[in-house]
Amino acid sequence: METRKEVVEFPLAKLAPSRYHNTISQYIIKRSASCNECGLCARLCPQGVHSSGNVYSGALKPYMDRCTGFECAANEYYCIDRCPQKALSIQLNPLLETLGDYRWTAEMLLGHWVMAETGDLPVTKLEYSTGKSNGGFDRIRFKTPRQNDYLHIPDKEIDTSVKLNRRNDGRLPLSINIPVYGGGMSFGSTALPVLIGRARAAKKLGTLTCTGEGGYHDKILPYAGNVITQVATGLFGVREETIRRAPMVEFKYAQGAKPGLGGHLLGDKVTAEVAAIRQTVIGNALFSPFPFHSVYSVEDHKKQVDWVKQVNIEGLISVKVSTPVDCDMVAVGIYHAGAHVIHFDGSYGGTGAAPDIAKKNIAMPIEYAIPRVHRFLVSEGIRDQITLIASGGIRSAMDVAKAIALGADGVVIGTAELVAVECVRCGHCESGRGCPRGIATTDSELGQVISEEWAERRIVNMYLAWRKQWCELLRQYRMRSIKELVGRSDLLVHLDYLEEQERNNYLSYGG
Repeated sequence: METRKEVVEFPLAKLAPSRYHNTISQYIIKRSASCNECGLCARLCPQGVHSSGNVYSGALKPYMDRCTGFECAANEYYCIDRCPQKALSIQLNPLLETLGDYRWTAEMLLGHWVMAETGDLPVTKLEYSTGKSNGGFDRIRFKTPRQNDYLHIPDKEIDTSVKLNRRNDGRLPLSINIPVYGGGMSFGSTALPVLIGRARAAKKLGTLTCTGEGGYHDKILPYAGNVITQVATGLFGVREETIRRAPMVEFKYAQGAKPGLGGHLLGDKVTAEVAAIRQTVIGNALFSPFPFHSVYSVEDHKKQVDWVKQVNIEGLISVKVSTPVDCDMVAVGIYHAGAHVIHFDGSYGGTGAAPDIAKKNIAMPIEYAIPRVHRFLVSEGIRDQITLIASGGIRSAMDVAKAIALGADGVVIGTAELVAVECVRCGHCESGRGCPRGIATTDSELGQVISEEWAERRIVNMYLAWRKQWCELLRQYRMRSIKELVGRSDLLVHLDYLEEQERNNYLSYGG
């Protein structure tokens, strides 16, 4: 990974269409037998929904994910009305009633699939920034900006980088080009092409991704400069060579999705390759204990940090913990132990491998932990010497911006990257052969339904679209850098504390 530059050149988006013939769309368009293939609909539609094909194929199946739906009826080019044979009809896709959940709604999934395909924001009317959970980031909004504050500068002049080493201690002066890096996903829980795609995307964007507790596959080596080595309680696959090659080493003490429970990889997923990398036995279920049984104090923790610093004399140290009630005191302890990055992981994160009851009921929601830790570090006079990273249920570009406004410097993303490669959130990550879409699986057949290049493009595209949202938000508040947004909780409102009329205005505004 490159260190900081004044002007960052981001990659261009490359079209990465769905790998399924029948994509899930918001609307369904049907063409009846009365169609005479005149091609008028293809000539009229500015979104390219229709294609007239050729003399051999006739009219092709519509690209329904590009359709703007009933709101298009006001346009003179509305294909349903203009078709001379009245052969076209449109309806809402009934599948949307069964897709997603209150946090990741069907519209949020569809919106992110469009971003991952095109690198741009959806042109269709989709609410992709907030869900319908009636809590968390879904109840927080940015205040309506003043029109006179708008800054008329292009995206390339807006800085979205985050400095990771603020200690100036002679170690790598790392920064990342976007306020996001990929969370830990282990080889064993996730298909190798997805992991390699994430690493390739991190390199392309100038950010990082994390091995998780699954060891370090040889195919990740070309991207070593962008890959965090995770040291977790099971120490699976942790070796001195994997620690030495990492720009940052992450100690994982707990996950917000299942604090106090440790980890569990079912025996079905422990294939010969997984077992070899994790230095364990084929077919045996693997457990990551909670906690580190050698760490019961800040002094014990500092010994761990000192050990890794001796092994890797240039790399940074990140410490990932969940969000206990005394998270502010934990943060200070982590700082004094010598870490460069404090990573708090709140509830609501995790994949289908984490039990729902744990995700929803144990750790503190991250939106409560961030401002508490930020303010305490400021009061202790050490805020500018440590990087505060947040994760846990952060789903969209606007969630990222809200976390930063609450006090984080950046965030870690896991689930949204899987959604970019067409995860439907069915929650069967740990069942049988694993994910039927080939994402969370080590099955030799299922794992090959995704290519590394396709996964890379989809993830890069999604983050390029997210960056457009961050740049537009910063322009609205007359900011040139994402750093100016850190701790600006005065720009946020919570819907629960507004009068009804004002609350309704924000609800109609969205994100």
